[in-house]
Amino acid sequence: MIRVVLPYPLARLASCERELELEVEGAVSIGSVLDALETRLPMLRGTIRDPVSGRRRPFLRFYVDSRDLSDAAAEVALPDAVVRGDEPFLVIGAIAGG
Repeated sequence: MIRVVLPYPLARLASCERELELEVEGAVSIGSVLDALETRLPMLRGTIRDPVSGRRRPFLRFYVDSRDLSDAAAEVALPDAVVRGDEPFLVIGAIAGG
């Protein structure tokens, strides 16, 4: 089971807990985790990534084990700690301002 932690506004939109457990078929990558998330919670389609281009929305970031994977390709495999469920895949709302 893959653990995914959502920012509060997305969890509220989906009427779910902030931390979810997802089953991902095949290779565990950024894209496959987001596919599984959007399949389970279809109301999130288009909120995390653009439905046409598949690119991450500008004010969301992806972190795994303290590493920023926001600009990594969707095919990038996630570390074993995420696959085992030891570490979560974090979707973080970016904050801009000064």
